[in-house]
Amino acid sequence: MVPSGRSALLSLVLAGAVALPAAPASAAAAKPRPRAHLVAFDSCRALVGYAHRSAASAGGVGVPVRALGAVSTLEAPVQKTTSAEVAPTADAGAPAPAAAGGEAGTLAFSGTNVQEAGIDEPDVVKTDGRHVFVAAGGKLRVIDVTGDAPRLVGTLQLDGGFAHQLLLRGTRALVLSTVSAPVAVDVGPVPQTGTAKAAIAPMPGRSTTLLTEVDLTDPAAPKVARTMELAGDYVDARMTGGTARVVVSSTPTPAGAVPLTGAPLRTFVPATTIRSRISGRTFRRGVVPCDDVRRPDAFSGLGLLTVLTVDLDKGLYDVDRDAVMAGAQTVYASDKSLYVASRRYVPGLGDTTDVPQAMRTEIHRFDASAPGRTSYAGSGTVPGFVVGAYALSEQDGALRVASTDEPAWLPDGGQPAPAQSFVTVLSTGAGGPAPLTQVGQVGGLGAGQRIYGVRFAGTTGYVVTFRQVDPLYTLDLSDPKAPRVAGELEIPGYSAYLHPLGDGLLLGIGQEAGATGRTEGTQVSLFDVSDLAHPRRIQHVVYGSGRSDAEFDPHAFLWWAPTRTAVLPLSTQDFTGAIGLRVTAGAIAEIGRAVHGDAPDLVPIARSLVIGDRLYTLSYLGLQAARLDTLAPVAFVALDA
Repeated sequence: MVPSGRSALLSLVLAGAVALPAAPASAAAAKPRPRAHLVAFDSCRALVGYAHRSAASAGGVGVPVRALGAVSTLEAPVQKTTSAEVAPTADAGAPAPAAAGGEAGTLAFSGTNVQEAGIDEPDVVKTDGRHVFVAAGGKLRVIDVTGDAPRLVGTLQLDGGFAHQLLLRGTRALVLSTVSAPVAVDVGPVPQTGTAKAAIAPMPGRSTTLLTEVDLTDPAAPKVARTMELAGDYVDARMTGGTARVVVSSTPTPAGAVPLTGAPLRTFVPATTIRSRISGRTFRRGVVPCDDVRRPDAFSGLGLLTVLTVDLDKGLYDVDRDAVMAGAQTVYASDKSLYVASRRYVPGLGDTTDVPQAMRTEIHRFDASAPGRTSYAGSGTVPGFVVGAYALSEQDGALRVASTDEPAWLPDGGQPAPAQSFVTVLSTGAGGPAPLTQVGQVGGLGAGQRIYGVRFAGTTGYVVTFRQVDPLYTLDLSDPKAPRVAGELEIPGYSAYLHPLGDGLLLGIGQEAGATGRTEGTQVSLFDVSDLAHPRRIQHVVYGSGRSDAEFDPHAFLWWAPTRTAVLPLSTQDFTGAIGLRVTAGAIAEIGRAVHGDAPDLVPIARSLVIGDRLYTLSYLGLQAARLDTLAPVAFVALDA
């Protein structure tokens, strides 16, 4: 955990030197290095030496990152570059902290569909019940929804390409994006000796994560307060209270004719640049000091996983930083922890007789219990790979992880064992940094299949695997040391997204499938899981040849409990829009459909939200207000009105 004002040492290092002294003893004393599963570097010299040796012997830089995905239903992915770095700041002109509650008279409204209650996730749209804030097409738009018809009242041009996500805290928004730019790299001639691995193939481009703090005090005139840049891909973020934690993955790129085996420190530990439009000043510094960077015992690539912690009640001038030399693909947060997972680096094979290492997923835990601060707390591994954040869940000091192990090919041409899935329980430790140790595991789920959907709810888990049929497994996780399969239901197709409705009901959204496993259209299934030993499907509806974004993007799904209404986007051969469903204990009934555009030129609907008795649906055309009970349209405002 590194406060923003620390370490002049690394700022000097980033000028390009490699051979550097260790950090002063006073700096080390200010922040003792706890012993944990990861090893901390004791100097910049040690960090660079490790990077050079690993680049020469491992032959790769690390695992791929899951960068911010394009939001195709809202905008086309057009990229542009940002300006470069300059020098120092810390300004005191921050807006007053946002009020904890909404304004008097604000109607009840829905938020982003999130995995854990009380932990917000970034999305392309947010609302405070009076305004809807939309990030689309390189702009932030503010729409007033307090009147009879929504009105576009404010627009702000955003830097950072065209794909943005938002976090909202009172009168502040944090806008997150990745800017990608091609880079010409000449690594020089490849040595004609046994050291050919020293010239590592260059990356096709260079990415920069851009954080933009927006002042929304006057919704009609949103303005940029500060920006922060860091070389690397934005992976994901979570916000608890007013604390946002942003995960960035930086992959080292050769500079000019210098390969990674001779690259300077700044290649492996990039700098951050904060620019304030409040003070007009700029501050550039290394993302973390060298002795705050940790690495796994086993080589996991040369990428840097960085957690930027932002107190949105103060703004971007106060940013806490943590870093691990590892990959970053999946982000999950509980009320006390932040977890970052990625597939462990697998080195290349020397010859065809080598047996590839088994795939494992590394999981790094960060303590997120203190507002505005984050600190490394321990690491562990599970077999195979995880399908996303919903495959992780923390309960009573234990982390449950659902993963699929797909054994690799064998060098003698033999057939590997069939794939199977696991739920592994890891102890998170107590009192300080400690390894995530396995305390329980149940395996053998879906032999020959992989996980398509996962959901944890308290001491219960639901796992869906699929190849031809959909086994829905119900899991009893009440004893972390002895997790077990409680029941199983086999039905055609699969559910990729699972949503607990309470009262022993579970809603699944996925694909219907035939006898051969070929998908046949979107299906919505209602399960009775009140008896874990005997789960059963009460009803399901199928929309032939269709697909819904809710199958792979939970933010596209809306559940409004007061009226038991589910809304999901849908695209079929003869319909594009969103459908509204009333889900009761015994049935699923369609209540209406929403469309944007005019037939036959209907456009995909990306998001739905409720404010009062109205349903608002969003597409790249605009925001439509409709009746919540029937989805009949009331008014529409174009995003570019």
